[in-house]
Amino acid sequence: MAEGQYVMGIDFGTGGVRVGIFDRTGMPKGFTAVEFATNYPRPGWAEQDPDEWWSCLTQATRRGLDESGVAAEEIAGISVDAMSSTVLALDEHGRPLRPGILWMDVRASEEARRIQETGDPALKYNGFGAVSAEWGLPKALWIKEHEPEVYARARYIVDLGDWLIQRLTGERVASINMVSSKYYYDRDEGGWPEGLYEAVDGEDLLGKFPEKVLDLGVTVGGLRADVAEELGLRADTPVGEGAVDAYAGALGLGVVEPGKLALITGSSHVMIGQSAEPVHSEGFWGAYTDAMIPGQYTVEAGQAATGSIIAWFKNNFAADAVAEAERRGVDAYEILTELANEVPVGSDGLIVLDYFQGNRSPYTDPLARGLISGLSLGHGKGHVFRAIIESICYGTENIFRTMRAHDFEPQLNVVSGGPAKSELWMQLHADISNIPISLTRVSEGPVLGAAIMAAVGAGIYPDIPTAVQHMVHTERTIEPDLARHEEYGFWIERYIGMYESVKDEMHKTARHVLDAD
Repeated sequence: MAEGQYVMGIDFGTGGVRVGIFDRTGMPKGFTAVEFATNYPRPGWAEQDPDEWWSCLTQATRRGLDESGVAAEEIAGISVDAMSSTVLALDEHGRPLRPGILWMDVRASEEARRIQETGDPALKYNGFGAVSAEWGLPKALWIKEHEPEVYARARYIVDLGDWLIQRLTGERVASINMVSSKYYYDRDEGGWPEGLYEAVDGEDLLGKFPEKVLDLGVTVGGLRADVAEELGLRADTPVGEGAVDAYAGALGLGVVEPGKLALITGSSHVMIGQSAEPVHSEGFWGAYTDAMIPGQYTVEAGQAATGSIIAWFKNNFAADAVAEAERRGVDAYEILTELANEVPVGSDGLIVLDYFQGNRSPYTDPLARGLISGLSLGHGKGHVFRAIIESICYGTENIFRTMRAHDFEPQLNVVSGGPAKSELWMQLHADISNIPISLTRVSEGPVLGAAIMAAVGAGIYPDIPTAVQHMVHTERTIEPDLARHEEYGFWIERYIGMYESVKDEMHKTARHVLDAD
């Protein structure tokens, strides 16, 4: 058994690094966050400075130890999660040759189109549909084609999470979670899809990727002495293999069994679930082989705009609710929720299409746009607020229906993120999908997920499911109301039908606006 009563989870998100220290039962001892900047050199581009990443990490680990009162010697293990498809080109010494190309960067749209046009069987991982320019492979090809000098000097092309593991341990390895979910690695089919890489003139990339691909939580090595001194930690502290941040969030919510699904909320919705069998279809991504748990398959889907639509409505159309909240000393969303609670199921005929940033799943439609239908002079802001939340829940149910049609049955939603604090929102998810909604003790899913991988890497627990059993705790479950679920049946059908009715006009309008720009 490993020495030390605590483990450290390191979470690299888009806006900064977050460090959490937990005991062996998953009880948090403290959290520390340090923000870093994003640069936007051109429209559609997004980059970050690896030196700033590292500087922020050193600040966060040292401050985390100080504020928690935990000594470095008490940390039994470390692991990391990181935003995926954030691509780095490194020289032979592991030094970055250019800024990291961030996940949200879509400069590689032409490379993504070429990948899609191959029709390679590996495209089952993106549901046989459009290949996202956000993924790692298109970005790596972009470097090769648009920055040939950088590419020629690059001994390694890696994702952010794998670079962090290499900096911590000196070992050049890849997480199966990273390479399967964003680079088409499939252990069932022998690993890298060489035919796909050859078809897009990327076969030499395979020589720049790390050779070893490790499962989550596997001990990569000990913390390097020079790095330990920088971070304020103990040299040789075991480092467990890490994961993509959203997948670490699913681990932190206890999603390690077939049929269980995590709903990670915020400005958008990400859904990650486990299946006992490989399921592939248009409408969702995956199922990725062994991506989280060996012998299981991981499916993923998402809604591009959810909490961001709620914020848009509050910031632009609810000034009186904001003023009332300030007067009463409460959050503005509490005032809007009070109004929405007075509105019946279906919001008196209002239906919203929540495609304000396009549709990610199940249509993969970047030209879809938001819509509010059924307005009358009798509707007020409570109606619109409730209708927006209902529409988001309809969108989630539409994804679930797509999954069910391909033999993946979500049995339990485990939820984290800002919207999880809304009782109305969570009850609507439960009612509309007729699925219980569970809320866990620790809402910081990704950083707890990293701590779970650290506990396995330190030898505290033998595998991820055992660590989850000891470290993830459900606080309460919201049960669906069957009567309301049946009443919502009419409205979900109208929601789905509306997209089919208006999508062609949406596309014409969106293209006209884009062409004008």
